[in-house]
Amino acid sequence: GKIVVNLTGRLNKCAVVSPRFDIAVRDLEKWTSNLLPSRQFGFIVMTTSGGIMDHEEARRKHLGGKILGLF
Repeated sequence: GKIVVNLTGRLNKCAVVSPRFDIAVRDLEKWTSNLLPSRQFGFIVMTTSGGIMDHEEARRKHLGGKILGLF
């Protein structure tokens, strides 16, 4: 399948994370602070048992998974 992202502004950075690190729910905050420039900006795209989602949705659903990339 394909993922479609609708941008509402400029895209400053887009990256793929390799290898795909496992992230537990309790470690999401640590990875977010390490990978993203600010708490309010950017998304980490993850694959979880509930599907592909960003880190905020994974936190709300209490799901861990693997990092695919970030933007």
